[in-house]
Amino acid sequence: MTLACEQTTDTHTGAGLPVPFAVTGTGLHLPPAIVTNKDLTRNLRTSDEWITARTGIRERRRLAPELATSDMCVAAARPALEAARFAPGDLDAVIVASYTADQPLPSTSAIVKSALGATRALALDVAQAACASGVHAVLLAAHLLQNPSISTVLVIGADCASRVIRPTDRTGGVFFGDAAAAVVLTRAETAGAGLLSYDIGSKLSYAVQIPGGGSRLPTTADTVAAGAHYVSMDGPAVWETATTRLPESVTSATRQAGLTPTEIDHYFFHQANINILQETLRRLDIPADRAPITLDRLGNTGAAGLFTALHHTTTAGRLRPGDTYVMCAIGAGFHWGTLCLRQA
Repeated sequence: MTLACEQTTDTHTGAGLPVPFAVTGTGLHLPPAIVTNKDLTRNLRTSDEWITARTGIRERRRLAPELATSDMCVAAARPALEAARFAPGDLDAVIVASYTADQPLPSTSAIVKSALGATRALALDVAQAACASGVHAVLLAAHLLQNPSISTVLVIGADCASRVIRPTDRTGGVFFGDAAAAVVLTRAETAGAGLLSYDIGSKLSYAVQIPGGGSRLPTTADTVAAGAHYVSMDGPAVWETATTRLPESVTSATRQAGLTPTEIDHYFFHQANINILQETLRRLDIPADRAPITLDRLGNTGAAGLFTALHHTTTAGRLRPGDTYVMCAIGAGFHWGTLCLRQA
């Protein structure tokens, strides 16, 4: 499989949506098992100093082998619903953003919907934008909330990357952690709240991929033996794409909202790598205190990452009515995107 990228880039920038909505509750689930950098050095040729300097990660979580992504989703959804003061039966839609589904069929969102008892909710999955799936899921939720029959949407970002990382992979083994985080979005009456603008882009690349298990390379004994079902990642390609596309996307989305990046109150970024985040903030001239960091203790949690940052700010009471905030991520594909929003 080639690692070359197509030469064309498809980017869509759009204005916001007329029906306002707000974040009314968030939730987080972290598996109790903690894996420190020191723990990793027992099986990988690495060191605590090397991992910290290159990633900013000191520890990450690992899901118990008898559990799956949907279990984390349900565990994150319950406190989010409690914070929002909604029952599962009140939900109009459940959207799960994850590239580590419980299984190919049935859908993870249907499993989560059933476990929660969200009997009348739409069940929707957003999967193959990987770490950018959370941005896609919120954009989808924002559009659903324009429909007068939909007033409450639960969005969950969750990934169990430990199931798709080769045990001897020095890169993947140090980066990724397992987690789930959820947000309840509800219609609001505050004019000007909700989605102000967005920028969504993609450019085909195989620099981050799981080649095995699809229709092109179905699962066989040979693909399993070759490790084709594990994530492979070209670090330099990720760095170059992320540090270019994220600042461009943020600048485009905020401009569409009539704002500049420095005027945004909060930034909730995909928690990929401390160096990528710092370089993005530097290029945008954004103070570090506007972008909460969770990767130091959670690692790269895939689609959950930006929601863990949102949860951090929300539970601290720092996301206030009238505040502007950006949700921004990049994922395998490559897919990237930025949402610019205002809290009701």
